[in-house]
Amino acid sequence: MRNSHTVIHLRTAFEIVSDDTSTTPVEGNLTYDSRDPYALRVSFRTDISTTIDWLFARDLLRDGLTAPAGTGDVRIEPTSDNLDQLRFEFSSPCGYAALVTCANTLENFLYRTLEAVPEGAEYSAFDFELALSELLDGLPRGLWNRE
Repeated sequence: MRNSHTVIHLRTAFEIVSDDTSTTPVEGNLTYDSRDPYALRVSFRTDISTTIDWLFARDLLRDGLTAPAGTGDVRIEPTSDNLDQLRFEFSSPCGYAALVTCANTLENFLYRTLEAVPEGAEYSAFDFELALSELLDGLPRGLWNRE
């Protein structure tokens, strides 16, 4: 089991883009945890007690910095009118949101994650024992412990 890990946080400003092209500022918190080296998490606080979290592949951010990327619930692309901005689209059965943020800020965040766990080294950084333990802890004891 691995004893050390790296957690990288970034608090940054996003703007929610409306159909009428008006924008509403919202703070986003991005997190990278080397214990889950393939993933990034972004959290948005909707009010005092509620946050919305999205988990997506680190590769999706890498690809989305230069070209449209993603086919699922999270899509990322540079904006066509301002290459300094990155557009995120989040969709779920509960709704849809489009947000923009500074591309350079997210590129620097991505670079920091790649310093912590280089691309191609994710497999060696992933703690399979911990992941399996967490998975099995969520199952009823009789399903995995046949004594």
